[in-house]
Amino acid sequence: MQSGSYTKSGSMQEEELMSKFVSEAHFILPASLLVLQCVPAVSGLCSQAAAAAAAAITSTLLVLGTYQRQLWGPQQRPRGGVNKYLSIAESMEATDVLNPALNYGIVVDCGSSGSRVFVYYWPPHNGNPHTLLDIRQMKDHDRKPVVKKIKPGISTLAKMPTQASDYLHPLLSFAAAHVPRSKHKETPLYILCTAGMRLLPESQQAAILEDLVTDVPLEFDFLFSHSHTEVISGKQEGVYAWIGINFVLGRFDHADEVDATVEVTTGSQNQQPISRRRTVGMMDMGGASLQIAYEVPSAITFNSPQEEEAGKSVLAEFNLGCDVEHTQHVYRVYVTTFLGFGGNMARQRYEDQLVNDTLAKNRLLSTQTGLSEDKPYLDPCLPLGLSDTVVRDNQTLYLRGLGEWTRCQEAVRPFLGLHNGTMSPGGVYQAPINFSNSEFYGFSEFYYCMEDVLRMGGLYHGEKYSRAATDYCSTKWSKLKQRLDNQLFSQQADINRLKYQCFKSAWMFEVLHSGFRFPTDYASLKTAQLVYDKEVQWTLGAILFKTRFLPLRDLQQETLRQSHPSWLRSSFVYNHHLFSLCILVVVLAILLYILRLRRIHQREQRQAEALNLLWAEEGEALLP
Repeated sequence: MQSGSYTKSGSMQEEELMSKFVSEAHFILPASLLVLQCVPAVSGLCSQAAAAAAAAITSTLLVLGTYQRQLWGPQQRPRGGVNKYLSIAESMEATDVLNPALNYGIVVDCGSSGSRVFVYYWPPHNGNPHTLLDIRQMKDHDRKPVVKKIKPGISTLAKMPTQASDYLHPLLSFAAAHVPRSKHKETPLYILCTAGMRLLPESQQAAILEDLVTDVPLEFDFLFSHSHTEVISGKQEGVYAWIGINFVLGRFDHADEVDATVEVTTGSQNQQPISRRRTVGMMDMGGASLQIAYEVPSAITFNSPQEEEAGKSVLAEFNLGCDVEHTQHVYRVYVTTFLGFGGNMARQRYEDQLVNDTLAKNRLLSTQTGLSEDKPYLDPCLPLGLSDTVVRDNQTLYLRGLGEWTRCQEAVRPFLGLHNGTMSPGGVYQAPINFSNSEFYGFSEFYYCMEDVLRMGGLYHGEKYSRAATDYCSTKWSKLKQRLDNQLFSQQADINRLKYQCFKSAWMFEVLHSGFRFPTDYASLKTAQLVYDKEVQWTLGAILFKTRFLPLRDLQQETLRQSHPSWLRSSFVYNHHLFSLCILVVVLAILLYILRLRRIHQREQRQAEALNLLWAEEGEALLP
C-alpha cells in the first residue's frame, strides 16, 4: 500500500473498522434471534444461545482488533512527508539523553588538516525491512550539534605514533561526556583516517593505528576494536559522502509520487529496470584530496577491455539495505578520489613548481626574480599587493600578489593533469553524466570558496561566481584585511583564507568546468555544509553503512515477540473481508446450534406425546 494513501492515523482506522463490523453484527444477530423466537418452549435455551452469540461475536471482534493493533502498531505506521527518515522539527530539538531506547554511535574523522568527532543517535528501527535506520546528529542542551575539532591532522604524528591516543583524547572525552554513561559499552566508536594518512608509508600508518587500538580501550569503554579504526580509501570516503547527502535529503525514500525519477538497472540477473527517486551527486574537496561520486543508473557499455578494467576500479555497486536478497537499495555509484587535488595540496604543488621554474629561469637568464623583497615574483593567484614567501630546501622565494583571476585560471589549469579529456595523467575513467537530469552538491572547499569571503554559498551560478572571484582577487590586500577586522566576512574566515582565496576559487572553477566538464551554465549545483541542520559530511554515510545490519536485530526481536507467520500478518492487515468471514462462521455455528436445539425439542415433544398417549391408554384400561 502506498504511503500517500494513509490519510488517517492507525487508531482512527481501527475505530472505523470496528464500528463497521459491529454494525454488521447488529444486522446479522436479530435474524438469528428470530429463529430462536419460533421455539417458545425453550426460551431459556434461546436466551443462552443469544447470549452466546453476542459473546462470541464480541470476542471475535476484540481478538481481531487486538491482533490488528499489534500488526498496525506505531512501529509500522507509515510516516508522511518528503523525508521519511528525518523529522525536521524533532532534529532541531536537544537529544533526549534520558530516553533509554536511543542508540548512539561515534565517528572520528582524522583528516589532513585536523580531526573532528561526530556523535550520532537513532531510535529503534521501525520494523520495516525496506527502510533504513533513522540516524540523526546528536544535539546538546543548547540545540547545537555535538561536534569538536582539533588541529593539526593526525598524520603529523608520523614520527611520534605513540602519541596518537593522547592526540585524540580531547575528542573522545568530549564524546564520552555527551553519550549517557549507561550506553558507553554498546556505543560503537569508529576512527577513520583519510587523505593525510593515506599519504604516509604503510608502516607509519600501522604504527599510529596500533597505538589507537591498544590505548583507547584503556581509558574509554566504547564498543571499539581493531576493525573499527582504519585508513579508508578514497573510494570508501566518496561512497560514504554520497550515502550521507542522499540520506539527509531523503533520496533513499522510494515513494511512488516524486518530482524527479530515473530508470535504474542493477547488476542482478533477470532484474527488470525500476523507476525510483533520483539521487544527487556530490563533490567534496578537502585539504589534500578531491572526491566525486554520483549514481550511474544505466548499465555502461565500455569501448575496450582496458576501459572496462579502468571503469570497474571506480564503480561501486552495493546494497544499503539490511536484507541482501532485496534490491530496492542496490546502487551503482561512480566514485573516485584524486590525491593532491585538495585545495591545500594543489597550492603546495603550485608553489613547488613556482620555485623550481623561477630558479631555473634565473639561472638561465641570470636574473634575480623572487630572490629578494625588492624583486618579488608577481603571483596572479594572490590578492593584489599581498607579500608572501615560499621556502623550499632552505631557498626562499618572495612573492607579490598580482590579483588577476583570469591569469590564475590559466596558471592552475595544467595541474589538473588532463589527459584525453580526463582528470588524471593516467587516464582515469569517468562515467557519463546526464547534465539535463542530474543534481549535484558541493562540500568543504566548494562551500568555503563560495561562502567564507564571497558570501554566496548555496546555488552555484558560474557567471556570478566568476565576477565575484575576479573582484576579490583585484581588491588590495590592505582593504581585505580591513574588511576582516570589521567582520564583514563569515565567522570561519581567517587570515589564511584571505591569502589563498584567490587561488582556491580559481582552482575550484577549473576542477568543475575543465576537469569534470560541467557546462558553465549548469544550474543544478548547490554548495552546502548543513542540510536540515544536519551534518552532511561523509561521516554520516560511514556510520549509516557500518550499522546497516543492525535493523536485523530489531526485526528478529519483533518476529520473536509476535511469533506470527508472515502470511497471517498480510492477510489480517490487508484483507478486511476475513473479518466478515469470521463473523459469518460464528453466526453459522450459532444457527446450527439453534437447529440442533429445535430437533432436540421436537424429539422430546414427540416422546412426551407418545408417553401421554401411553398413559392415557393405560388409564382407560384401568377404568372399570
